[in-house]
Amino acid sequence: MSSVDLTKLGANQLKNTTSGEMVEVGSLWREQTVVLFFLRRFGCQVCRWLAAEVSKLEKDLKANGVALVGVGPEVLGVKEFKDGGFLKGEIYIDEKKQCYKDLGFKRYNAINIVPAAMGKKVREIASKASAEGIQGNFSGDLLQSGGMLIVAKGGEKVLMHFVQNTPGDNASLEDIAKALGISVSVQAGERPQCNEDVCTGDDRRT
Repeated sequence: MSSVDLTKLGANQLKNTTSGEMVEVGSLWREQTVVLFFLRRFGCQVCRWLAAEVSKLEKDLKANGVALVGVGPEVLGVKEFKDGGFLKGEIYIDEKKQCYKDLGFKRYNAINIVPAAMGKKVREIASKASAEGIQGNFSGDLLQSGGMLIVAKGGEKVLMHFVQNTPGDNASLEDIAKALGISVSVQAGERPQCNEDVCTGDDRRT
């Protein structure tokens, strides 16, 4: 199902943005199932919107013993992100971006990021975020992509390994709930009409 090496990944170090403590990734799933949401950037408008979306599941996740954790690739922008309350969960920094590498989250370059960031669906979701009062900025690493990893308690198995193919791809709330085998009491926010199975989007502030 997934080629993720949880032993290797679990040995990577993340920095807790509240305490400053360095922890092993594996400690996050040692005692509970965990949803790890890897952001492209803390200042990314659509990353913030997606964080708010997945946070709709927080109560249902908690009720089922599942933790929601956000991970960013750099410290820049984390204070503003936390102050904005976009993600209802602990937030960590992958300072070496090792988890991003191990999970196959690609990096763009100065040339291919431009068309990826200016696509129609990208602009549509950015408009949705703006309509909800969620803004973004240009600060930070503009080239990193992200995704999601859901790991069962004790590192028993990978329940979901989602990799962005375009800057705004996201795992739907329905797919997250299905991967966890739980029912949820919330509905996803309005998304633009898409031809693909998964709607995508990001703003030009990539």
